[in-house]
Order: sequence, then C-alpha cells, then structure tokens
Amino acid sequence: MIGNPDLYPIVFKIIVYLIIMVTGLLIVVYFKKRVIKTGSWRNNSKLIQVLENHYIGVKKSIALVKIPGSILVLGITNDDINCLTKIEDQDIINGIEKYNRESEGKSFSEQLHSLSTKLKIKKPLG
Repeated sequence: MIGNPDLYPIVFKIIVYLIIMVTGLLIVVYFKKRVIKTGSWRNNSKLIQVLENHYIGVKKSIALVKIPGSILVLGITNDDINCLTKIEDQDIINGIEKYNRESEGKSFSEQLHSLSTKLKIKKPLG
C-alpha cells in the first residue's frame, strides 16, 4: 500500500523516548532522596530561625523566632508584625529548644511504616 508507514521505527522511537523519560524520573527521585532529604543543600547555621508558627485566625498568627541570645514572640497579621514579648531567660530558651528538637516529626515513610505495622492483621493458627 502506498503511504503505509513502517511501524517498527515508530515503535522503536516511542520505546527509546519512554526509556529516556523513566531514566530522567529516576534521576530526579535519586537527587531528591540524597540531597533534599538530608538537607545538605540547606545552610543550618542561620542566625534567625522560625521555631514555631501557630495560626490563630484568618491571616493572623503567633510565631516564635530565635535570634542570637533570645527568642521573640511575634504577633503577625495581614498588615502588621508586633513583638509581643522577648524571652531572654536562658533556662526558658533551652526548654523551648529542647521541646523543638523532640517535636520534630518523623518522615512520611517512617510514619507510614509504623502505621502499617500497627494495622497488620494476625491470622489465627489452624
């Protein structure tokens, strides 16, 4: 037949493009697991850190911000940022930092694994 294309080169091209796309996706996943998850791209030695942020209303929140030597409690609205108090007592600062380190959550995969082990149904013997 005239104008009937040969299908083998077209199928070969589709398979090659599919392999290239899957390889690219695997490279992105590898990069995400190795670099982003470990946080090696972040600079953890920042002088100003937001420890906690809690929303109390529409576009209104309270934030704990750590600066060298103290922690600021800030009230944040849509139009304004107010310093509610400044915590300079080292015992309180150490307690807040300890709580912040302890409350850091597990990764999604760790949480999913712990939930799946709790939900496994044991089959009765016999």
